[in-house]
Amino acid sequence: MNKPFFASVVIVAGGTGSRMGRPKQLLPIGAKPVVVRSILAFKACACVQEIVVVTPKENRSLIEKFVTDVRFADPGDTRLASVISGVGQVSPQADVIAVHDGARPLVNPTYIQDALQSAFDNGAAVLAVPVKDTIKEGENGTVARTLERAKLWAAQTPQCYRRNLLVEALEKFGTQKDATDESQLVEKLGVKVQLVPSDYTNFKITTPEDLIFAEALVNEHCYYRTGFGFDLHQLGPQRKFIIGGVEIPHDKGFIGHSDGDLVLHALCDAILGALCAGEIGILFPPSDPTIKGIDSKKIAKKVLQIVREHHAQIVHLDATIITQEPKIKPHYEAVRNSLAEIFEIPVEQVSFKSKSHEHVGEIGHGQAAMCQAVATVKVRSEL
Repeated sequence: MNKPFFASVVIVAGGTGSRMGRPKQLLPIGAKPVVVRSILAFKACACVQEIVVVTPKENRSLIEKFVTDVRFADPGDTRLASVISGVGQVSPQADVIAVHDGARPLVNPTYIQDALQSAFDNGAAVLAVPVKDTIKEGENGTVARTLERAKLWAAQTPQCYRRNLLVEALEKFGTQKDATDESQLVEKLGVKVQLVPSDYTNFKITTPEDLIFAEALVNEHCYYRTGFGFDLHQLGPQRKFIIGGVEIPHDKGFIGHSDGDLVLHALCDAILGALCAGEIGILFPPSDPTIKGIDSKKIAKKVLQIVREHHAQIVHLDATIITQEPKIKPHYEAVRNSLAEIFEIPVEQVSFKSKSHEHVGEIGHGQAAMCQAVATVKVRSEL
């Protein structure tokens, strides 16, 4: 039986994304930022006790929407400086430290565990795969020689080390700017670094094409669901007329336990229906006096949390409000933009429209309004 050990992880995600036009570690793959997928892979490993993410302060709020139990460190001017910064935040209890590129989102937790165990047993280990292409060494635009492919491995991350070895290597050789990974520094100590077989899906997001490949791999394990939502509220004086988070001037407003935003209520129920996750009356019961007058945006925020817990992504929303008054058409774009912001999706994926009730019934006489909504979500069967 393997002896238990304390593993810490330093995830380097401080790049500016010069080749991608924006920080690649924040680009979405299957509704989760690249770096978040990296974090979740390590959280699936039983021996990992702490995760330190090296990233600028402005990136942290997005990460914390998905994971809250990570620590942060400030990036340095180089990758090596960022690693040193992250290692400086690691607990002194750590037996093994893993260093991982935040732009490798599809690393397999099983291989992570293998690498960590190998480092604990042997001192140092890196994930790697055999090189598939024939490698030529070039000189002045011509082939100088052909390398023996059978001996070549492409190093990946995480690269894992006994804490004392990594700290010693960084202290002795941490100023060598030409080092492309920590393994080179540990090798200078005379340590034999173990090669731990990985797979080819653990590639680094570097170019726009890489993002397409990663999305395709994630989408192999997804399916679509559709949910329906409905809400109705009476209209009365001295109440606000709020739909989709937008207040519209009117002499009446919605009567309800919350702010009465029936568009948000119907859409939230549609999303929950698509996930088979109940309805907002269960999450926010009208019998609870502590939520009287609650802003419906808070209800939507809770629903978004449930979407993430289900490894899901909202891909389309369609809501129709039925009301005789006031006129809704002039406010279509304001409501669409508000809904897109609330549910954190592009406005192109939001449809909103209105219908009158042709002066029929309570709705037709301006005493009530209702909303019908449909939501489509993409659900993934894995992280």
